[in-house]
Amino acid sequence: MDTYKAGEFASIVGVSVKTLQKWDRSKRLVADRTVTNRRYYTSEHLAKIRGKRVDKRTTVVYLRVSSNAQKPDLANQRIAVEQLCSARGYTVNDWISEIGGGMNMKRPRFLNLVDMICAKQVERVVVAHKDRLMRFGYDLFAHLCASNQCEIVILNSETLSPEREMVEDLMTITHCFSARLYGLRNYRKALEKAVKSDTSA
Repeated sequence: MDTYKAGEFASIVGVSVKTLQKWDRSKRLVADRTVTNRRYYTSEHLAKIRGKRVDKRTTVVYLRVSSNAQKPDLANQRIAVEQLCSARGYTVNDWISEIGGGMNMKRPRFLNLVDMICAKQVERVVVAHKDRLMRFGYDLFAHLCASNQCEIVILNSETLSPEREMVEDLMTITHCFSARLYGLRNYRKALEKAVKSDTSA
């Protein structure tokens, strides 16, 4: 009989580990336990799930800040979104918190969210602000969600003036390229030092 760790089984079934934990607590799918009380699953669990088609869609909250210095804002976002979800009667299945720039499209947890949406596992995504998802390309993300019957709920949907929005976009681009330029300068200095050292030798 095949056995799977919780993470492996979650990946096969197409749900999150938190969902498996929820199923275990509610007795929907009770996991087996190791001697150290860790959950694991078997081929019998897999057959049970595949026999019952998993069609329950989840509500996911996505929280993001750009740097470690902004970590306290993650808690502020969560409090605000919790109040919104409570007022609207949403049951949140997954809370995703991430640190990374809004122009970085390789954020692991964001990409995992996109995969879940494409697999039609997400009923709605809740965010504090639109730019928490991404700085550019939001319309494409919204189209992806609409195509997979996923609703986007934004706590603060105030629209900036075109001028202010352009200023913020330009500031974001300038910051991004400044950081890259700084990195290139450091690389150039290290390269020049290495060349001089090699020449001296």
